[in-house]
Amino acid sequence: MAIGSGLGAQLGISAETTYGTFVAPSKFVEFTKQNLALKKTTAQSAGIAAGRLLPLSSRRVLTRQEVQGSIDLEIVNKSMGVLLQALMGTSVTPVVQGATAAYLQTHTLADTAGKSLTIQAGIPLTTGTVTDKTFLGCKVTSAEFACEVGGMLTGAFDFDGKTCDEAQTLATASYPNMSPFHFGQMAVRTGAYGTEVARDGVRKVSVKIERPQAVERFYAGQAGLKKEPISNDQVKITGTLETDYIDTVLDDLHTSDAATSLVWEFTGPLIASTFFETFRITLPAVRFDEGPPTVEGFDVVRPTFNFTALYDGTNPVKIEYMSTDVTV
Repeated sequence: MAIGSGLGAQLGISAETTYGTFVAPSKFVEFTKQNLALKKTTAQSAGIAAGRLLPLSSRRVLTRQEVQGSIDLEIVNKSMGVLLQALMGTSVTPVVQGATAAYLQTHTLADTAGKSLTIQAGIPLTTGTVTDKTFLGCKVTSAEFACEVGGMLTGAFDFDGKTCDEAQTLATASYPNMSPFHFGQMAVRTGAYGTEVARDGVRKVSVKIERPQAVERFYAGQAGLKKEPISNDQVKITGTLETDYIDTVLDDLHTSDAATSLVWEFTGPLIASTFFETFRITLPAVRFDEGPPTVEGFDVVRPTFNFTALYDGTNPVKIEYMSTDVTV
């Protein structure tokens, strides 16, 4: 029996082969919060019957259902690939590095067609019995990564899903030893793509990737369930850099509206040879929308620069993830 509180909860994830078709969890992630839930639409008859003062229960119908919600977690050195693939859209095969235990995943920006997840949540009753809620056809609609002074790298993933299946067998959770990426491992670089240089004074970074999709694909003959959402707008990538005003590099970029490549990187412990645990976001062209420095008192001037990532015409937006994971 599990503990009859959130301490006994679990979350298993797997990539689906067919949208909305169950695949047993292959990765179990440690999360800080999840609020995935079945959303249903019902209709109640308005028919008049002589003397009836209350709507008739048998004349209420369930017309459609879907899943919405999010998962918040710390970005760790294992098991993140399945989420990154669902976010970015590329089918990734980890590449072994130098015949060592290090494997590199390179997630470039692509359409997310066919990239859906089965997410199985174990939710404990107070008795210690863990109930199963298996969410099918989960598509990532946005994700935000953030890290600040003294903190860990966190991720918040938003989902749209097809339905909730409570008839599956709850998988037994297992967790490899995982450690989070954190501020002490963080570096930020800007400049020409491929030759970016380190920026000093950065205190906090956030990057949000939004994947707009047509999520209202409810059609006749689908038993009130949606078909797989389709991308219906360009990807939007935005972020912030909270800094001390050490130099004018970012301020000058804001003034000129010139583009710069931005690399946000976390380098963890050595895996083998010259290969380290790594989480890296590369945005080949960002432009700063606002954030010129202002003086608001006696303290150090701390501008927050807001930026938008764009396509430089050549190089893809990518997330690189180095770990010991042999598979995504």
